[in-house]
Amino acid sequence: MPDENPTPTPGLPWTHAERDQGNMERDVVYLLTSPQSQPTVWSVADIGREIEYFDPEALVRPLCGVGLLHHISEGFVIATPAAFHMASLVGHAV
Repeated sequence: MPDENPTPTPGLPWTHAERDQGNMERDVVYLLTSPQSQPTVWSVADIGREIEYFDPEALVRPLCGVGLLHHISEGFVIATPAAFHMASLVGHAV
């Protein structure tokens, strides 16, 4: 039976149970579509550091699958036009 009160890994700010996956995916899209955000090409590792999450690939993979992010090379992604459109629809200033 899964541990109902998971012990956080030392040095990691959150566990899966403490942060909502959907909110973190939204944060990734907002990060990559923000006009103040530089660079426009992000490494997956840098995304993890920026949002303080230990498994950024688990966030990037589904976003690529639905067409909001695009892998441009091994370990690097960009936001697609669909991501910019989605961010503008939900009120994120683009």
